[in-house]
Amino acid sequence: MTERVGASGDDEYVDCQEAIHIIYHYLDGEITDDRRVEIQGHLDDCLPCLEAYDFEAELRIFIAKKCRDEVPDSLRLRIAEAIQHESGIDPRAESGPGITQV
Repeated sequence: MTERVGASGDDEYVDCQEAIHIIYHYLDGEITDDRRVEIQGHLDDCLPCLEAYDFEAELRIFIAKKCRDEVPDSLRLRIAEAIQHESGIDPRAESGPGITQV
């Protein structure tokens, strides 16, 4: 499927294959504003591509939520102490954001 895009009446076309390929760049914000408008126009007019876009956007959200590793507080403290030791600051004397003195 090929859809005409652009409210200005220009002769630029975005076909579905191109739109799907660019969706990843679109989601990452790695395209120009003009190209974003073109792709958004195609998505507005093409239900199959919009569904593909929605799937990819939801998949990214799901992965971002489920693939977070929680770092134990003891490890955070050890890292902060190592950084502070290297910088010559006594880790027990100061408390920074997210660091709880024990």
